[in-house]
Amino acid sequence: MSAYLPGLLVAVGLAVLALGGMAWGWRRRTRRDAALTAPMRPSEGRETAVFDVLYVATTRHDHPLERLALRPLAFRARASVTVTDAGVALALAGEPAVFLRAAELAGAGRATWTIDRAVEKDGLVVIAWHASDGTICDSYVRLQGGDPDALVAAIEDLRAPSTPTGATR
Repeated sequence: MSAYLPGLLVAVGLAVLALGGMAWGWRRRTRRDAALTAPMRPSEGRETAVFDVLYVATTRHDHPLERLALRPLAFRARASVTVTDAGVALALAGEPAVFLRAAELAGAGRATWTIDRAVEKDGLVVIAWHASDGTICDSYVRLQGGDPDALVAAIEDLRAPSTPTGATR
């Protein structure tokens, strides 16, 4: 038993250092991102589509490896994306909903990977939006049924400018 003790102490010491480093890194990230806020407000408009998703992450626009620690979008969770005629609501399980008005949306598309998640080709939907300070953020979701292209199209339709007659330009 005593022959294993030095190895056990080294393993425990390394585990404590690794966990301490992760905690230190997360605290630095949350302090760095404290100025960024996600718009938590009630949904507006008439509901046009609802999608069950797994929320993956939010990153800086075009930097899929730089996770942002925005509340309530800091951790992966089951969620729903509700598209209305006024914007997009992202409701993570157990958290207040984030509602992105159409004017705050920067676009939508498909992705294959982001921080800590890689899937089949174009298996993720990315929703690009403007945070409170103007920073463009990318939120990644994975649909749990339904057509990812339908979600992308619904978001892009919100961004299409329309004329007074209702025709798009």
